[in-house]
Amino acid sequence: MTDPAPATPRTLAVDCGGGGIKASVLDAAGTLHVPAVRVPTPYPLPPERLVETVLAIAGDLPAAQRATIGMPGMIRHGVVIATPHYVTRAGPRTRVDPGLVDAWSGHDVAAAMGSALGLPTLVLNDAEVHGAGVVSGAGVELVLTLGTGLGSALFDGGRLAPHLELSHAPVRRGVTYDGYLGEHERRRLGDGSWSRRVRRAVEGLRPVVRWDRLYLGGGNGRRITPTVLAALGDDVVVVPNSAGIVGGVRAWSLPGIRTDDASA
Repeated sequence: MTDPAPATPRTLAVDCGGGGIKASVLDAAGTLHVPAVRVPTPYPLPPERLVETVLAIAGDLPAAQRATIGMPGMIRHGVVIATPHYVTRAGPRTRVDPGLVDAWSGHDVAAAMGSALGLPTLVLNDAEVHGAGVVSGAGVELVLTLGTGLGSALFDGGRLAPHLELSHAPVRRGVTYDGYLGEHERRRLGDGSWSRRVRRAVEGLRPVVRWDRLYLGGGNGRRITPTVLAALGDDVVVVPNSAGIVGGVRAWSLPGIRTDDASA
């Protein structure tokens, strides 16, 4: 016997990262119905392979009535303007494949995902989805996700601002925030020295954004040392990486979000 459709929609939330792709199904309150499933991000990764990977994960999860996909890069209205790791031949820090750059540039990933899943599908930058899971909706709130690289999202009164790729801004000659704070450098430096880099980055961005609250998340947010975290001040908090999944529900109700961009 088929289970009746729930009174409120369940959301398939997918967090696509440079190293792994995680997904679960959540109810309207953001409660996971099953533990999140994670698979390594496959490479090379043309758009069709990402869709196939998400479809395979979704096939092992409970039924949902809509989907939220978070992925790295500049995403506008469900269309990829540019994405970093997925255009490389074998993953982060490997050679860029011009054919993959062409394949991803201008790709309507929301339409492709929605068609494959058969669900209304919202696609945002992964840090934006992460932010949807943690922002309070009061004042200017900046979200920085620390993982393979650096992700960012800015909110004002809970309303998502146009996306800025802060990760591509130069820290010093030839080095961007992605390269300065990414997982490769954390492993090379160790958590202590890497955490001090995070502090320098935060203090450099503070006069640029003048946030009311800064959230540090992503898989490496928890690796910031207590000493550095205390020095950052009361307006900076670390949030769990699970926000990248939970935000899949809240993203649909963000003020100003264009759910007409959701494709099925």
